[in-house]
Amino acid sequence: MTSATNPATDLTPFPDHTQLPESNGTFVKNWQEHPQSILLTDSITPVLKQLNPDGQYCIGQDLGIYWRLTDPPEKGAEAPDWFYVANVPPLLDGQTRRSYVFWREYIAPLIVLEFVSGDGSEEKDKTPWKGKFWIYEQVIRPPFYGIYEVKKATVEVYEFIGGQYQLLAANERGHYPIAPMGVELGIWQGEYQNVELPWLRWWDLQGNLLLTGNERAEQERQRAEQESQRAEQERQRAEQERQRAERLAAQLRSLGIDPDV
Repeated sequence: MTSATNPATDLTPFPDHTQLPESNGTFVKNWQEHPQSILLTDSITPVLKQLNPDGQYCIGQDLGIYWRLTDPPEKGAEAPDWFYVANVPPLLDGQTRRSYVFWREYIAPLIVLEFVSGDGSEEKDKTPWKGKFWIYEQVIRPPFYGIYEVKKATVEVYEFIGGQYQLLAANERGHYPIAPMGVELGIWQGEYQNVELPWLRWWDLQGNLLLTGNERAEQERQRAEQESQRAEQERQRAEQERQRAERLAAQLRSLGIDPDV
């Protein structure tokens, strides 16, 4: 009987995420990438839970998307800085994903985001079978592809239309609507994790910034503090009214008038 394994790699012809490398051994190219990914995930999670009430979705952060089998295997993967896939389980056989294996799950991410570390040419490379842009457009085909450059405080968003990516124009707020998610993507100048930068962030379709858990907690704290201040002001007004009433009653009594009659 012929073995079903590949003698060169001791892998089945179509390996799964447990058999493929989870890293190509390179370092993250700049410090800002991980906080940026966390910011995107933290703020969009409540929306994704509403879109996927059954919990069947996953988010990838520097997670390899295997799109073809190569030698070495990691050359057949692209690792977007951030991506979202609907209608797939967050765990596979109870295990966290080491990678996203396209030939096993078939469903393309809805959106893929790349954070530029160099001059942006890598993210826009259309070289067949090698360039990031070509691989996303011709093979993986996420409906939306975003290229974010923190140094330029810009994001370019492409939508897959008519078999190719078309660059989207920003709306009146300078944002890019991602209609299937009910959100907009754009640049927010502000402080996150103690650093002031032009961060990539989400808004709802009405232009309201989607907050992180810490921002929501701070907003609730400020709201509670304002309510407490209003309650204290009301208490003070009531006390002032009571004191005025007592003074008036005392004056009436001094004139021989019973204020209680």
